[in-house]
Amino acid sequence: MDSNVDTIIGIDLGTTYSCVAAYRDGQVQIIANDQGNRITPSWVAFTDSERLIGEAAKNQATTNVSRTIFDIKMLAALETIWCFIILFLFYLFSPFARFNDPEVRRDIKFFPYKDVEKDGNPCIQIKMRDAEEKLFRPEEISAMILGKMKETAEAFLGKKIRDAVITVPAYFNDAQRQATKHAGTIAGLNVVRLINEPIMAIAYGLNNIGRKKNILVYDLGGGTFDVSILTIDDGIFEVCATCGDTHLGGEDFDRNVMDYFIELIRKKHHRDISEDNKALGKLRRECERAKRILSSGYEVRVEIESLFDGVEFSELLTRAKFEELNMELFKKTLKPVRWALQDACLKTSDIDEIVLDLFDGKEPNKGINTDEAVAYGAAIQSGILSGVSGKQTEDIVLLDVTPLSLGVRAEVNNRMVKIIKRNTVIPMRKSKTFTTLEDNQTQIRFDVYEGECEFARDCHLLGGFNLEGIPRAPVGEPEVLVTFNIDANGILQVTAQDKKTRKSTSIVINNLKGCLREKELERMVGEAKQFAGEDRIA
Repeated sequence: MDSNVDTIIGIDLGTTYSCVAAYRDGQVQIIANDQGNRITPSWVAFTDSERLIGEAAKNQATTNVSRTIFDIKMLAALETIWCFIILFLFYLFSPFARFNDPEVRRDIKFFPYKDVEKDGNPCIQIKMRDAEEKLFRPEEISAMILGKMKETAEAFLGKKIRDAVITVPAYFNDAQRQATKHAGTIAGLNVVRLINEPIMAIAYGLNNIGRKKNILVYDLGGGTFDVSILTIDDGIFEVCATCGDTHLGGEDFDRNVMDYFIELIRKKHHRDISEDNKALGKLRRECERAKRILSSGYEVRVEIESLFDGVEFSELLTRAKFEELNMELFKKTLKPVRWALQDACLKTSDIDEIVLDLFDGKEPNKGINTDEAVAYGAAIQSGILSGVSGKQTEDIVLLDVTPLSLGVRAEVNNRMVKIIKRNTVIPMRKSKTFTTLEDNQTQIRFDVYEGECEFARDCHLLGGFNLEGIPRAPVGEPEVLVTFNIDANGILQVTAQDKKTRKSTSIVINNLKGCLREKELERMVGEAKQFAGEDRIA
């Protein structure tokens, strides 16, 4: 690759682990961090002397519980349990979220760090080295992890990196996508493209170009869950349907096991550790380890030295018990699978490659490294965007979709008028004509929503604006053309234009309540640079 060509890296920003890759010399290279590992824990910690990111942050968590941050993507909203899913299906087949969202409150139940609300948005309160209490937005913590990925790539490639392709869960809404872009900006990255995590299918499809296949991608990550159905045909990767849950992931399985042991400890030792952050940190670590072992084994002993007050904890956990504790979660993952199949107008028998034992006995495809597949796909896309892709990828085209319907509220009955329906290939531009409801009406209000409910009040409000200056006329005579333009990143622009006067107004849905304002973003960029400078000194 020409060293003068700006390199675009691919980053998988995961809930539990992150990964960075680059496309050069005709192939994808997964880049190892300074510890020699190809995936990096999405953990950040603050000590009295320094900031830690990755393994260093995770390894000291039990001794610095209140200042160690993890699962931050849950507040902005991948270890896959293949074995459990397959076994479960055998038995079965007979806004960055708002702080006051019940699902967000459930997610942060076991967080040892202090979460607070500021203007209705989640923030993390950390005591810094000078004893000052500082608030961090989720975007700032995500930016620190992205910054670590950027530094890892720069050390490997031997040059400064500015541009990146960053993956997001397919079912992320507009606000969550904007938050991810802001995190990239804070980290000093120009986010040239946000792509949905089913891009991992490219890692499989590179060896199958020319053969038409329907692939179901079942992506159960640390904190989010996506199901996407893609068709691969002669190098064209077309997403046919996507569905998911941004508050469901492997961490939920861990928490159910933690709840089980917390209750067991209460009965056996007459001690409630649900408020003991240090004990919870130890228990969380061992529950995650047990889950991984049970992916291939039938039982595991969970042992914790000095869980609390010198008590040695030792309990056996079987795969059967794990499945019992998480049966409702297994069931919950199957609803999006069925919805995606329905939206794609496919039957289970139409799926050629899968990751589930649901489709007429077909085995899941295990030919790709699931820890690295998302970053691998992002690197392929970054190579294509930078114009340095090789023969292996020069004919690849990725056609993605929007996961949720987009529309406006009808003033006459408050119904959701869908202009771009869910699973529409993007980028996409669609228009619809509206008119006045009263004689001599000179302005029309347009409130923009995303969602699938019949009434707008039950969907998610993205923003709104007024088109003013409409010439006075009898009811129903003026014609206003409303155009929805969604780009390749899934970012939406809405324009309303009076057909007669050509007067128009528009809104880019990136200024939502909960999203960062320009001044906030500038401040965070400056603070991120200051942290980076202090890290170098330390």
